[in-house]
Amino acid sequence: MGTSTVCYRCNRRYQDDNQVRCECGEPLWFDDDLAGFDLSSPREMTGLWRYAAALPDLRPEGIAAAAGQTPLLRSPRLDQVAGCRIYVKDEGENPTGSYKDRGSAVAVSHALQQETDAVGTVSYGNMAMSTAAHAASLGIDCVVLVPTDTPASRLELIAQYDPTIIQVEGEYGKLYNEVLDLNRELPISFLLSDAPARIRGYKTALFEIYEAMAPDTPDAIALPASSGGFASGIWRGILEFQNAGVIDTPPRLYLVQTAASDPITRAYIADQDEVSALEAEAVGETIAHSIGNPNPPSGTRALTAVRQTGGAVCSVTDADIQKAQRQFAQRGGLCVEPASATPLAGVRQLTSRGEIDEDETVVLLPTGTGFKEMGTGDVSIQTNTLSRSVLSSQLASLLSS
Repeated sequence: MGTSTVCYRCNRRYQDDNQVRCECGEPLWFDDDLAGFDLSSPREMTGLWRYAAALPDLRPEGIAAAAGQTPLLRSPRLDQVAGCRIYVKDEGENPTGSYKDRGSAVAVSHALQQETDAVGTVSYGNMAMSTAAHAASLGIDCVVLVPTDTPASRLELIAQYDPTIIQVEGEYGKLYNEVLDLNRELPISFLLSDAPARIRGYKTALFEIYEAMAPDTPDAIALPASSGGFASGIWRGILEFQNAGVIDTPPRLYLVQTAASDPITRAYIADQDEVSALEAEAVGETIAHSIGNPNPPSGTRALTAVRQTGGAVCSVTDADIQKAQRQFAQRGGLCVEPASATPLAGVRQLTSRGEIDEDETVVLLPTGTGFKEMGTGDVSIQTNTLSRSVLSSQLASLLSS
């Protein structure tokens, strides 16, 4: 397995596997070759490490060993909602409840191999929790940079893993580029949303989908889009499978954003080749805060993935998201965070306008559990109070009605 990285756009190569971005400005990823890869081969390891042939020569330790191998569920009761045949890849089953564990499992292990003094990240959500948890399980110091307005409830979720939490004043969105400089100045490996090692971990979700569905294949995959990192990982997996001859026709990628902050959607609708950052006045409040990214660092790469696979990008409102959350729970038995509900709402939008046919198979990728996000939905709570003496008769009446 090589250690060189490459730019998807200009093909410039780098031997520094800690470099995140190309001189052209676009993000890098590892140039892995899966020649001879066989999905049906026996697996010696579990989790995402079952694809050792597609990963660096790392030894999974700590909770990294438990990342990946999330269930792929056939969910026929969601078919009517979505307007097509639905499978659900539940990423909330990862160790800290989100797909970020795939990236952290590989990226933190990679940093440990590089003999780093500490790891860090810029996040006040799932990536912060995941990075801190993986570092804690390995005994590595962790630094998390968060904005000053981060709610106390979210800080508590991060703090349980005992990282150093630093609230940074000023425009939080500018931290990404500033941290790239810090990576070179300090003995801290800042594992940002689109670090090449994270992308390497994210691609394993695509591998698992194909292995679980074999010999069938999905027509499309739908997922939330924020930084564009997860979409990049899924696309990287598709390209590696195509190059290795594992698949002939790629699944269409459908990305769904919150309407409150949707720069990738806007670029797609405007038929632009690059994603531009939104001005502050164009950004609204949303319950799907984890994907409310007005300046996605891998937005253009994610948009390119959509165009090259024949997919689309769309946006959904908070009302759409809350409705989809209820449908995930009441029809699929799944508790998902607001951002994770967007693929269901988005696919419904796409089928209603004829971009997805009713007989096609679509895999939804809810990226995180909703058990960390209680209070963001609009669930109506109804209860009855009964005497124990009439409980049996009342239940019998309920069942006969």
